[in-house]
Amino acid sequence: MAIKRAHETDEAEVDMTPMLDIVFIMLIFFIVTTSFVKESGLDVNRPKASKSEPNPKKKSILVRVNEYGNIIINNRQVDPERVSAYVESLLAENPTETLVLDAHEDAAHETIVIVADQAKSLGLNIAVVSKS
Repeated sequence: MAIKRAHETDEAEVDMTPMLDIVFIMLIFFIVTTSFVKESGLDVNRPKASKSEPNPKKKSILVRVNEYGNIIINNRQVDPERVSAYVESLLAENPTETLVLDAHEDAAHETIVIVADQAKSLGLNIAVVSKS
């Protein structure tokens, strides 16, 4: 007697449909229940742009502070306590509203603040420039 064995050609398959349904339901649940919080930050008051043309006749006063802490105005080294007097004499010759403070990145902050304070006491606007 010959016994024939039936070969099973069917593989066991796992139906993934219910698992995908659960994943999509969870995804929708988390999207709906998520609360979006606006993160707090700094409010910056930016100046409004003026439409007036700059006056080319008015020149700014350039004050440089080098990496050694020397204050140089018009290619002349000035003592930190005398910056205000020297800038006043320049303002008498050429009235302006702006002082450009060109500070080296290695300059001491104390020197930069001294120059800025003295310029502010004269009522000048200060533009700080830093070069590498």
